[in-house]
Amino acid sequence: MQDKLSFVYIMTNYTNTVLYTGSTGKSLKERIWEHKQKLVEGFTKRYNINKLIYYEVYSDLESALNREKQIKAGSRNDKVKLIESLNKDWKDLYEDLD
Repeated sequence: MQDKLSFVYIMTNYTNTVLYTGSTGKSLKERIWEHKQKLVEGFTKRYNINKLIYYEVYSDLESALNREKQIKAGSRNDKVKLIESLNKDWKDLYEDLD
């Protein structure tokens, strides 16, 4: 039996002006779909956050939550550097998810 994966992700709006960092223990594709459909109340719905621009994969939720806290503690500039290290053009990565 394969262990269930967890994820840390960063999303933005279409103009790349607002960043949201989250984590999930469910399918990343499912969680991002929920954000895109405005099914998640709060920040992402209010600020029209609908573009997945960065994510990391973890073998357990505790590690993902710890990493989420670490990313959130950083500055916007730190987040931009992290995003651009893997996604220079801030492309929406949602369609590439399995």
